[in-house]
Amino acid sequence: MSAAAIVMLVVALVLVWGGLVAALLHLLKHPEEFDVVESGQQEYPPST
Repeated sequence: MSAAAIVMLVVALVLVWGGLVAALLHLLKHPEEFDVVESGQQEYPPST
């Protein structure tokens, strides 16, 4: 395996796993809020 391939592997790993960690940290800091309808049941957030 060449040095360029190893560098590209490291860059790809950092992008994928770093993005996952960043998304998890964002969700922990800003959780989705559920809408409560008049019947008292919770609705799913608009993204689902």
